[in-house]
Amino acid sequence: MANIVAIVGRPNVGKSTFFNRLIEQRQAIMDDMPGVTRDRHYAYGQWVGKFFTVIDTGGYVTGSDDKFESQIRKQVEMALEECTVAIFMVDCKDGLTGYDKEFANIIRRSKKPVIIAANKADTPSKAAQANEFYELGMGEIFPVSAENGSGTGEILDELVKFFPEEGIEDPDAGIPKIAILGRPNVGKSSLLNVLLGVERSIVTDEAGTTRDAIHSRYKMYGNDFILIDTAGIRKKSKVREDIEFYSVLRSLRALEECDVVIYVIDAERGMEAQDVSLISLAQKQNKGIVIMVNKWDLIEKDSKTSETMKTSMQEKLAPIDFIPYIFASTLERQRIFQVIEKAVLVYNNKTKKIPTSQLNDVMLPEILRIPPPAIKGKHIQIKYITQVPAKSPSFAFFCNLPQYIGESYQRFLENRLREHFDFEGVPVRFFFRKK
Repeated sequence: MANIVAIVGRPNVGKSTFFNRLIEQRQAIMDDMPGVTRDRHYAYGQWVGKFFTVIDTGGYVTGSDDKFESQIRKQVEMALEECTVAIFMVDCKDGLTGYDKEFANIIRRSKKPVIIAANKADTPSKAAQANEFYELGMGEIFPVSAENGSGTGEILDELVKFFPEEGIEDPDAGIPKIAILGRPNVGKSSLLNVLLGVERSIVTDEAGTTRDAIHSRYKMYGNDFILIDTAGIRKKSKVREDIEFYSVLRSLRALEECDVVIYVIDAERGMEAQDVSLISLAQKQNKGIVIMVNKWDLIEKDSKTSETMKTSMQEKLAPIDFIPYIFASTLERQRIFQVIEKAVLVYNNKTKKIPTSQLNDVMLPEILRIPPPAIKGKHIQIKYITQVPAKSPSFAFFCNLPQYIGESYQRFLENRLREHFDFEGVPVRFFFRKK
């Protein structure tokens, strides 16, 4: 289950500063998710072995404070709906304001656990002022300074108490978890409806992590899989940015939970910056990826249209070049089941184990044929290769001078490996170690 932390509060209490503090200053923070709408609003972190995603609801307020009702509230309610726990930021300098009280009511309604961070507690006297927030009746107050970082560790220690315990055996282990992602209005719902409309045996229907992200288990054409539905984005408002923000939240959560992503793109709009962001993120998180170009029936085409479009998308995604593309139409039911079959195939590639003897028999002659270029007169010799246990295909190459193996040679090795063992749709990782 994904652990998601939302930082909420009225404007100018220091949410973004605290967000940056959690991401940049902590040794344990692992990865920065590219901000998928304007600024950077999502990040991926770790504390004492627990992983979580942080959402900053800060940068969305435009104009004056009187927009509080319409703009912030929508953003915050969305973030609260998705999160495991909320950090409610208040400001020691300003003390308790009417907006804070109003915010407290929104959080109470969400029934989510909350931690109150009283920011700008830079000195002991200011930290003492934090006590007035006990009036909100929402539990312990944590004085922090987003500016200098004091109090951050205490908050993180408190946060992880709310995360589900690890080590629960997964009854669905070994069954592909497939998520359908993509921007709003590209046809995710239609794809889902076509898939659900076929004869299927639903083994279990368990509500997922949000009220309507349902994990449904299917059997189709002899393939067993779990579909994580992110399609039903309820339009809470006509404001496009809110819908966009909500869809990204849902995508982040589904991405953390799935094995394979079916990423849907609208053929008429092509691949846009947010698509590139989310696909790159899936690759960074070592997920299997299939790209479905939907609404293919609406495109005027000749024999070269699909190749031209594929090339243009590959250029935008470079250097990611291992993803299969399927041109489909949910409306015409064209190639829909190919998409699912391909996703299951990608899952099999992702979990494939190659015997060490076979790996060496195939790869060592390739290395002998084109050895790594010598550096400073030193010859690099790769003696032995083995696949290491990991969630996605990972290989260790044992050699005399691992530090001298350049990027272009790694690329050569990856191409040969993919050629011989078919890792279509899956990122592979290489480690070079001293023999």
